[in-house]
Amino acid sequence: MRGDKVEIVVDAGGENRTYEVAATRAGRRVEVVNRRGMIEVSELTRGGTAVRTARFMASRVIALVEHPAPGRGAAPGERAAPAQAARAAPADRERAARRAAV
Repeated sequence: MRGDKVEIVVDAGGENRTYEVAATRAGRRVEVVNRRGMIEVSELTRGGTAVRTARFMASRVIALVEHPAPGRGAAPGERAAPAQAARAAPADRERAARRAAV
């Protein structure tokens, strides 16, 4: 989604360098893949074609921070925000109490 971005902080021998990969146009997304000692951050189109790719040695990466686009809620499969999880807790307690009563 446009506005998604990933910040990567890399150890560059005595100093830290920060790189940023962002979804620059509508319909694009940013994907992070870690394989064989390399971290690959790519900006992808809707069809999955890589527009931009940045590769870093995993041993040199200090931090990798994903920033979702402003105003975007949790996507399916992602963890709910703490406020949403707190609202769901009483219903779980009620179900547990019903099971215990039976």
